[in-house]
Amino acid sequence: MAGAKPGVHALQLKPVCVHEALKKGGKFIKWDEEPNSGPPTLVTLKVDPDGFFLYWTGGSNLDPKLREVLGFGKGENVEGKLVTVVYGTDLVNISYLNFQAMQEDTAKLWTSELFTLATNILSQNASRNTFLLKAYVRKPFISLDQFMDFINRRQRDSRLNEVLYPPLKREQVRQIMERYETNSSQLERDQISLQAFCRYLGGEENGAVPPERLDLIDDMNQPLSHYFINSSHNTYLTVGQLTGLSSVEMYRQVLLTGCRCVELDCWKGRPPDEEPYITHGFTMTTEISFKEVIEAIAESAFKTSPWPLILSFENHVDSAKQQAKMAEYCRTIFGDALLIDPLEKYPLVPGQPLPSPQELMGKILIKNKKKHYHHRPSSSGSIRRREVDEHDRTGLCVQGTASSEVNATEEMSTLVNYIEPVKFKSFQVAKSKCLSARSSFTERNKFYEMSSFVETKAMDILKNSPVKFVEYNKNQLSRIYPKGTRVDSSNYTPQLFWNVGCQMATLNFQTLDLPMQLNMGVFEYNGHSGYLLKPEFMRRMDKCFDPFTEDTVDGIVANTIKIRVMSGQFLTDKKVGVYVEVDMFGLPTDTKRKYRTKTSNGNSLDPVWDDETFEFNKVVLPTLASLRLAVFEENGKFIGHRILPVSAIRPGYRYINLKNELNQPLLLPSLLVCTEAHDYIPNEHLGNTLNSQIQWHSGSQTFAPSTTSSDLPLQLEDIPVLSVEELKQQKSYVKLLKKHCSELKELRKKHLKKVLNENKEQKSRNCKLQSDTQRRRSQMEKSLKRSIKKNEPYHPIQQELSALDQQMAQQKLQLKEWQMHELLTLRREQHMVERKKQEAQLQQVSTQHTAQ
Repeated sequence: MAGAKPGVHALQLKPVCVHEALKKGGKFIKWDEEPNSGPPTLVTLKVDPDGFFLYWTGGSNLDPKLREVLGFGKGENVEGKLVTVVYGTDLVNISYLNFQAMQEDTAKLWTSELFTLATNILSQNASRNTFLLKAYVRKPFISLDQFMDFINRRQRDSRLNEVLYPPLKREQVRQIMERYETNSSQLERDQISLQAFCRYLGGEENGAVPPERLDLIDDMNQPLSHYFINSSHNTYLTVGQLTGLSSVEMYRQVLLTGCRCVELDCWKGRPPDEEPYITHGFTMTTEISFKEVIEAIAESAFKTSPWPLILSFENHVDSAKQQAKMAEYCRTIFGDALLIDPLEKYPLVPGQPLPSPQELMGKILIKNKKKHYHHRPSSSGSIRRREVDEHDRTGLCVQGTASSEVNATEEMSTLVNYIEPVKFKSFQVAKSKCLSARSSFTERNKFYEMSSFVETKAMDILKNSPVKFVEYNKNQLSRIYPKGTRVDSSNYTPQLFWNVGCQMATLNFQTLDLPMQLNMGVFEYNGHSGYLLKPEFMRRMDKCFDPFTEDTVDGIVANTIKIRVMSGQFLTDKKVGVYVEVDMFGLPTDTKRKYRTKTSNGNSLDPVWDDETFEFNKVVLPTLASLRLAVFEENGKFIGHRILPVSAIRPGYRYINLKNELNQPLLLPSLLVCTEAHDYIPNEHLGNTLNSQIQWHSGSQTFAPSTTSSDLPLQLEDIPVLSVEELKQQKSYVKLLKKHCSELKELRKKHLKKVLNENKEQKSRNCKLQSDTQRRRSQMEKSLKRSIKKNEPYHPIQQELSALDQQMAQQKLQLKEWQMHELLTLRREQHMVERKKQEAQLQQVSTQHTAQ
């Protein structure tokens, strides 16, 4: 340093410069001196453009002919073709890499250039950024074979048919690598970096649900009764059912969500305009113009979905003049979109299935009471409710929908075709033949007739006659609406009624509670059409389905779903703890609530959970089940969620982007989960398989108890085969059949009695709970009034009242869960008893037939 010359020094050291030959790479034979290192391999040797690393690709073994051509192992000037790389962390413990070039000149060039790069002083004293860049370039990688194994083993859905959906081949996996890997040198080595792998995990190919499930994939040529239909209740309301504003805009917004059934509560307009209006009758809700609502519907009817729209009229307009005005508005404003005359292929006759959504595309259907008789208007022009229908005279057939509605005029009746509301009496009345006033038998089976059920009545029918409810919904439409006590516009869980095939589970769209979130999530699929095709056995007349079953459904393979929540990303900008809930919605036996992770320790940005895997061992009906993942703050505040159809969940490592209550995507919040989805295998089947394997490996020749001909009462070919008609000719068979029917009927009567007793018990408990709560509330309210009069602090009493309300809600929920559990237990017992009885009856028939 003392001898350094003063002034500015011109730097003589040269920066790193990689020769073009080293960048392009060359063919070398790599071999090791170790005795167990294996045979020589042909590789492509390269140096990266920054001069950081020497690497090679390939590695194919040399066959004898190729070794002879290349001259490997021959004595003539082999040393001149060698390039030996010596490396180590000290001067003693060193290692060697040996390469043989094809030409001597190539070996000399590579030796010189590699030595220059290795001894470059500037590279050994580089800046911090250069070393960071070198560390980045040296990032770990995944080979093509490892990536292909990961995709085909961990990410592939084992439930898929391998012929129709074969595992990915190398060329396909290579294309995925090229889509996400930006470093060409990595691709040349058939590798993908961890950064590119992370981009793949968050990419389009790795979504939690395949994109085709979001597309229109259901067959839209089935009868209308074969679909679940996205439906709204009291569409015009913006808040509660008793007070608040009614809004025309609600119709636009609800239709834009994909809803396909909206409700219009119509009332008689006042002088001088006498314009019909829409409101919730006998409440403090505001009124809106009927005409403006029709205009809003016409404007937005088919913006989101082109499939048929149903307008559910609750008609209280007892004026022939104003009903005519309503019909005229519908005709002129809707124009050709309004379906007035039935389609030629689908006349309104008994036994005729309903037309399909495809045939009704772009059409608006009116649901309103229909006139089947002549009326005599009064002098004031009002319409009287006169029971002169010939069916009503007999008392055997169905009547109108609601006693509060008025009779329809001729003008409104002509607008009604495939959605004619009738009052539900029984499944037998809806299906059987009934006597008309003219003493002739008239066949019912009018599939264009539909009924509306308040949720409480629908629940009673569901509990007492679930199988009949499913059968009814195969041909006719049913509409479920919230009970009147839901004044806060809360919603029932629509899954309960989807389980029995009810098409229109109408909900209060203004309340984004859990049932509404479920509805939004489920109807997001099938192209946001508002129509979802029901499972096949809910459509076919030759299939019978009990929604309370725990056994696998005929033709449907149950699934096992496992999910592990691994981490979250950008869940909220608050510094709070967060947790995840995982729920399953489906049949009663499939519905499980709820798994929950631990609460993160004040970390909502990138929490990591090391919880156990949540397992849904047996999902009986995957096509009707949905998985919900919801994220909450530690205080219970909702952050986001996602609804996933079980039948479409992709297994493996997936990022799940969260959505808000309206099913709109959130920008950053997501979850990383690991899921498993495969066909359910019963434990007894596994046990039998293991026993068979044990017997096989132990040398046993017998896999089942042996049966000799002496054990069998009769050989199969000795049994005469008779047709059903021939059997019906035998009095003994008919008598036995009647006996069996009587026995099963008696069993079902006993079961129904148990169910009724269960309902009574539930009601008595509920009444007791309400009376106890009311008594405590009265005492607290008296104390509150005294405190206010005496100017004493009353906040503790208000807190007690709030706590009482919460306790009341919790106890009601527990009571409801207890009832559902008891009903499910009764249904299981009944199912097992009926099954055993039917098996015994079948054995009895077989024995009698054999004896004859």
